[in-house]
Amino acid sequence: MAGSADNHPSDKNSRAYGPELISDYVKKLPGKPGVYRMYDENEGLLYVGKAKNLKKRVTAYTGYQRHTVRIQRMIRATTKMEFVVTASETEALLLEASLIKKLKPRYNILLRDDKSFPYILVRKNHEAPQITKHRGAKKIKGDYFGPFASASAVNRTLDTLQRAFRLRNCSDSVFASRTRPCMLHQIKRCSAPCTGEIDLADYGELIRDAEDFLKGRSDKLRTRLQGQMQAASQKLDYEKAGEYRDRLQSLAHISSGSSSANSNSFGDGDVISIYTGGGQSCVQVFFFRGGQNWGNNAYFPRHSKDDTSAEILDTFLAQFYLNKPIPKSVIVNQNIPNAELLESALSERGGRKISIIYPKRGEKKSLIEMAQKNAEESLARKLAETASQTKLLNQLTTSLDLDSPPERIEVYDNSHIQGANAIGAFIVAGPEGLEKKEYRTFNIKDLETKPGDDYAMMREVMRRRFTRLIKDDSLIWPDLVLIDGGKGQLSAVRETLAEIGALERTTLLAIAKGPDRNAGRETFHMPGRPEFTLPPRTPALYYLQRLRDEAHRFAIGTHRAKRKKQMKSNPLDGILGIGKGRKRTLLSHFGSAKAVKDATVPDLQKVEGISLKLAETIYEYFHE
Repeated sequence: MAGSADNHPSDKNSRAYGPELISDYVKKLPGKPGVYRMYDENEGLLYVGKAKNLKKRVTAYTGYQRHTVRIQRMIRATTKMEFVVTASETEALLLEASLIKKLKPRYNILLRDDKSFPYILVRKNHEAPQITKHRGAKKIKGDYFGPFASASAVNRTLDTLQRAFRLRNCSDSVFASRTRPCMLHQIKRCSAPCTGEIDLADYGELIRDAEDFLKGRSDKLRTRLQGQMQAASQKLDYEKAGEYRDRLQSLAHISSGSSSANSNSFGDGDVISIYTGGGQSCVQVFFFRGGQNWGNNAYFPRHSKDDTSAEILDTFLAQFYLNKPIPKSVIVNQNIPNAELLESALSERGGRKISIIYPKRGEKKSLIEMAQKNAEESLARKLAETASQTKLLNQLTTSLDLDSPPERIEVYDNSHIQGANAIGAFIVAGPEGLEKKEYRTFNIKDLETKPGDDYAMMREVMRRRFTRLIKDDSLIWPDLVLIDGGKGQLSAVRETLAEIGALERTTLLAIAKGPDRNAGRETFHMPGRPEFTLPPRTPALYYLQRLRDEAHRFAIGTHRAKRKKQMKSNPLDGILGIGKGRKRTLLSHFGSAKAVKDATVPDLQKVEGISLKLAETIYEYFHE
């Protein structure tokens, strides 16, 4: 980046703001490409924008009356601006997309529900390569194929590869321990290189065939297999010919079952279509690699009603490819305004020529129409669900006498067994239903908390959660906090929030199980209001029960996972200076970890390799 333009300090009470403030900035701005940021009086980020010419772009905001009501509101709220001058407009575009994705400004179009995608990995650090699903950094030696739209898309392809090529998917430890073929070999899903049912040279040929299939070379692969089948028949090796025949039949079945969703006209590309309706948009992304459809995903970017489909798709593409591999072709159903600039930015990031194609006819046109139809159907489902959820939240608002429907509900629960492996957890719900990406857990850390003290556990969770909310302005506060418990839990939460100054910023509600823990007869508690019940079989009551049960499911699931992990761990694992060798020696000498725990220092010193100092360390670890 070439550098930064001057940033003005801002004080709304002592200086200009809104259009007047922006006019002051314009006087000092260069006519160079760059990125600008607009802030409100609370240092909240309003908007991030890019410009080929910063001076001209920012000047446009001074013509206040020419903008929509929404943009006028943003201009009025602006009390500070910051600028970064870049070397090119392409660099400005990439920086803008990165800042929007990271900082989530209020007035920008924002890609939500972004995530990494899974791959198929052919692992090459073993004499008999393993084929497996992979997500994350590509640190393992091997060939990666993807991305796939979802884990289910990967699983379907792995199932295909096992049927057609009989590749192993077991771990190296299982491979090394086999003395006879496993069930997968019996059902013709694995060629069993582990027990020598196939030699490594022939297994390597299977791996090469599978990779050809993943690279879209199915026709060449089919021709080669037909030739090998005929050669085997001529040699009267009918068993080998039968294997080639079975593989050809599997490939034929795959092709006939999915040909309508595959592509013949291009190898690698993403087909991306947007559909807008009801003030919302859905973007469908189909992944094609080697001419094969590797799944699709639906995205619902946040935007205003004033934004056009082309503008939304333009911004979506810039953010979507920030952290994903970019194919040679991106096929879209809109003539986006910054197509050339975006092509340049994606090519720069991908290190090769990237084309953005808006087809008017042919197979590519059919593919984007298919993606658009999927986008339309996905948006219709979402709008129906949102309407139902909005109605439910309105009923909840009336039942609880709230000022307005809650945008964010956090539901808290604890889980433990007699105080062991204690965790606190909360789930999140809102206008779009359960927001599972927002779920969080807390390991109970306070040493003063007595085992099984639910009130103390709830205090710790609330103190940690709301202290963080106070410190971090970028986090969203809950409008309603639902606590699984009665008057005692509510009192503990209320006192904790009052101590840290967070009580006035949210509404508290406790849900206590009915007599004999009978669902449908729950009692509710709210500060400043007598306890009450809700009429049975009402949507609001069912909704609160469902939220309570989801929080309980999440908390107990996390607790069980923690307990399972602890059961698998060795009590000696945490002792400093005890590695695998000494651990093995100690267990061999004493017979069990419990016996090591009960041993005295002199007893420990009798073990080979255990000095006085190390014996004292082991003893103190267990008797602290």
